[in-house]
Amino acid sequence: MGACGPGARHPVGTVGSRIFATRCIQLGEPIVALEIRRVVTGHDKNGRAIVLIDEIAKNVTSTRPGQAATVVWTTDKLPADNDGSIDASVRNVSTSESNGSVFRVVEYGPGVTPRMHRTDSIDYAVVISGEIDMQLDDSEVHLKAGDILVQRGTIHNWVNRGKEPCVIAFALIGAKPATAGGKTLHDVG
Repeated sequence: MGACGPGARHPVGTVGSRIFATRCIQLGEPIVALEIRRVVTGHDKNGRAIVLIDEIAKNVTSTRPGQAATVVWTTDKLPADNDGSIDASVRNVSTSESNGSVFRVVEYGPGVTPRMHRTDSIDYAVVISGEIDMQLDDSEVHLKAGDILVQRGTIHNWVNRGKEPCVIAFALIGAKPATAGGKTLHDVG
């Protein structure tokens, strides 16, 4: 795997060789970090298309051991507003945005800490690299690189039983809470 230490990078994805995971052991815990290049376009004062942002995303966060995520872009309303030049990735958002959208890339390391959750959103997920199991209430589905998932407000958990990280790109679009048997299934977890 190569030497560990500051700047040690080991490719786990194939998107323009810009997704990397740093996997080193420190006090027995894996350190996981994403490096995602994001390019955001906009318009100059004359209405010409320009690149507003071209950088390695800086807002890598983790909500539990074995998981790292970077928000690429968010919107706070639908339809979205394409005006302005403010970096919408730095907005403080939860897992989903009830009246907008969140686009993020998440890496799940082997043995990632479980988190059963449901969002008030419709989620489009593309597995970029690795493999992962998605647990539902009473079933499970195995996903691998190239698979696409449409998550429609169902409670679920991500489990990586493999030896390599799994990287997934998610587009979460705000939606009404799902209902079943006359019961509203609100976001949880």
